[in-house]
Amino acid sequence: MKYRLFLKITRRNALTRLVASLLLFLSLGLVLPVPVRADISDKDATELLTKLGDAMAKIAERVTPAVVNISTTRTVKAPANPFFNDPFFKRFFGERSDGGQKRKVASLGSGFIATSDGYIITNNHVIEGAEDIVVKLANNKEPYKAKVIGMDSRTDVAVIKIDENNLPTIPWGNSDKIRPGEIILAVGNPFGLSHSITMGIVSAIGREGMGISDYENFIQTDAAINPGNSGGPLVNVKGEVIGVTNAIFSTSGGYQGIGFAIPSNMVKNVMDSIISQGKVVRGWLGVQIQPLTAELAKQFGLKDDNGVLLVDVTEGGPAAKAGMKGGDVVVEYDGKKINEPYHFKNMVAETKPGQQVPVKIIREGNLLTANVTIGELPVQTEVMPNVEIDNALRGVSVQDLTDEYRQKMNIGGKDRGVIVNNIDEDSPALGIINKGDIILEISHKPVVNAKEYNKIVSGIESTSDVLVLIVKNGVRQYITVPAKSAK
Repeated sequence: MKYRLFLKITRRNALTRLVASLLLFLSLGLVLPVPVRADISDKDATELLTKLGDAMAKIAERVTPAVVNISTTRTVKAPANPFFNDPFFKRFFGERSDGGQKRKVASLGSGFIATSDGYIITNNHVIEGAEDIVVKLANNKEPYKAKVIGMDSRTDVAVIKIDENNLPTIPWGNSDKIRPGEIILAVGNPFGLSHSITMGIVSAIGREGMGISDYENFIQTDAAINPGNSGGPLVNVKGEVIGVTNAIFSTSGGYQGIGFAIPSNMVKNVMDSIISQGKVVRGWLGVQIQPLTAELAKQFGLKDDNGVLLVDVTEGGPAAKAGMKGGDVVVEYDGKKINEPYHFKNMVAETKPGQQVPVKIIREGNLLTANVTIGELPVQTEVMPNVEIDNALRGVSVQDLTDEYRQKMNIGGKDRGVIVNNIDEDSPALGIINKGDIILEISHKPVVNAKEYNKIVSGIESTSDVLVLIVKNGVRQYITVPAKSAK
């Protein structure tokens, strides 16, 4: 039975004031064993605190067996002289060998068992680039070697698996129903301290635009989260997972009262998609959007700034086929009001491809409904350069330029090109071309996709300087990668 809290503090001893403060803080959602009285005694106060402590301990006992310690190793190259590895130095003096050696680096993170047959949830950044992944359970038995089932950098979620059955799990909670102020526990391995538990509240929900991942809808909490907590569960007072911790806001690198977790509903959707289909399937509308400010609303003749503005519509995409146009203002998606671009983006991504969704738009002051058949978001496929390439663009890796990346980087819909997703440390182009640059042309030849890029680059002589048209930080510019840098 739940009791509403009515406190009138008449006694002024320290214990009574402490109990009153704690009960006011912890009253939301918790089942109290006895009614709270205004004339609470020291004995009653002690009993209440004891019962409250027991309740929190039971939650911890319920969830910690399913929380795991994840350790990874990866190989990195550590230059003997960091100066030689500076991109500015390489640009003017080319490659210099300084005898740097490769070494193994170990790191720690957290995770939790999602299914009894060994599927484990953690963060993408915990296992990214790992050569070995070792999982240690709470029972302190021999650790398990884990294999990667799928990784999703866009939400920072990863699924790994160990070969074991009848494992303890944590039930999923509904993150759509959480409210600011609810009590939560964060469980993980901060600084390698296994199965540490911290308590706090939900500070805020729907945090977006943090620049942490592509799809953001974070739960903010004041529960202490430190390095090593990443991938651990955030649980409610029912012992249900309502989030997966993945980031902190800090100027010192440690806890400062602001942590972030990925909502459980988003995590579960990603996990189910990875396990059942081997990849993350997302809905796709084929539009570029931006926030609708008060100034823009006035220019478009709108009464208020509720909604998001369509900047561009992809030719032949789902939105275009449904008659949507640039300049339309989306105010409702599948019966739900739209106010923020990130909210709209997440809703579209979570829609199953092939589903028809009514989208309400305002065009020239008229409210219209477009029935859109949602498509599947194209998967970004990384394409490494041909292994036989021995010219100025050796070691430059690219992927196709997607609509999603155009929106993120505010790139016009007419440009066709490829995104630079990686540059090897020994590439002659390092420091001239950077990760995130968009290549539009090579030697006056248009680069429309990654396949065309490989074809053009593989035909360049090792002695030739290469003229490249790129978009760097939103600005088009021609650059030259000199042949003298190529091996």
